[in-house]
Amino acid sequence: MSRQQTTLKERPSTRAGAPAAPRARRRQFTTRRGFVILAFMLPAAVFVGVFTYYPMIAGSQMAFRNWNLTNLTDTSWIGLGNFEKILADPSFGTILGNTVLWVVASIVPQFVIGFAIALWLRRRFRFRGLYQALIFFPWAISGFLIGILFRWMFNGEFGVINDVLKKLGLIETGIPWLAEPSSAMFAVIVANVWYGVTFFAIMILAALQSVPDELYEAGALDGASKARMLFQITIPTISTTLALTVLLRIIWIFNFPDIIWAMTGGGPANQTHIITTWMINITQRGDYGMASALGLLVVAILLIFSAFYLMALRGKKEVTA
Repeated sequence: MSRQQTTLKERPSTRAGAPAAPRARRRQFTTRRGFVILAFMLPAAVFVGVFTYYPMIAGSQMAFRNWNLTNLTDTSWIGLGNFEKILADPSFGTILGNTVLWVVASIVPQFVIGFAIALWLRRRFRFRGLYQALIFFPWAISGFLIGILFRWMFNGEFGVINDVLKKLGLIETGIPWLAEPSSAMFAVIVANVWYGVTFFAIMILAALQSVPDELYEAGALDGASKARMLFQITIPTISTTLALTVLLRIIWIFNFPDIIWAMTGGGPANQTHIITTWMINITQRGDYGMASALGLLVVAILLIFSAFYLMALRGKKEVTA
């Protein structure tokens, strides 16, 4: 009787102590796996740190120093001096206005035309895949190359734009599009609109695929017109995606100097300069301190737009959940 009691008393202790070894092995396995993951991530982290974050920090401190290639003997700390030079520059107001015009005048036509193309491509018709490939193709081309192509197209002497207008009888002599302040900004915006329509067409078409056909069938049974279904079914259903796409595109256009730099280099007389092309121009002059200060201003503005983008993205996830 006492032997049975002793055995019964020993069993719980044996049962309780049995999982200790597997738990230790699992802990060792988890630790080893963590070290393996860290070992694989370490080269990438070092690469990003050396070639991204270090130059970013080094470049940021230049914004507060008198850092000019014409006089490297004096790189003293000047605080907000470079920012004051930017605000005091007589061309700053013009360039800021150009930046706003560049973003607004590019985003609105891109959105409207891209939306129309997406609605058209959503329908089933013959050779739709071919049309999609042709429309999406410009997005695969470099922005700088697009700028070079449009620079030739808008050439005042032998550009294709003037040639077409002459054949249509709209003009008699060639228009120097990129040499006149009144037309240069128009030309670069046209090039950017042509380039960015594809992005909106791709994103909006993907969003339209998620709209259930049952909604349109119910609207048709209620006698709703196509325009009414567009504004009461399509747009409300994909409104969050539209807002995210517009915000993301605003960030890109604001920080997109490629087309302007390739077409006009900011000229004539700073009439096509935006903040990012002006920053490139200041860098070429050797004033790295002022260029770094301008870069920090660009980063601050982009962070504001990014915050709106992340808030809209979080709102979309909450609605989806």
